[in-house]
Amino acid sequence: MNQAILFNDDLAFDQQQDAWRFTALLSGQRITIYIHSLELKLLGKIDSCTKYDLEEIVELWLEKNEPENDMIHINIR
Repeated sequence: MNQAILFNDDLAFDQQQDAWRFTALLSGQRITIYIHSLELKLLGKIDSCTKYDLEEIVELWLEKNEPENDMIHINIR
């Protein structure tokens, strides 16, 4: 990964976005990350193992993409 990212411990389901949401600091800027997944949507709670998997997905996304603003939306099938 070529960018410094620090994930906050605030993972929660966002009803309005219909996605799991958490925040991170990316090169000093606070960003909000939305993970859209039908499978994860059915979970009432995400365990720490899955949370780390989501963080890795975000890191891989950032290797190939640049955020356009302070939000990232990632669709997982």
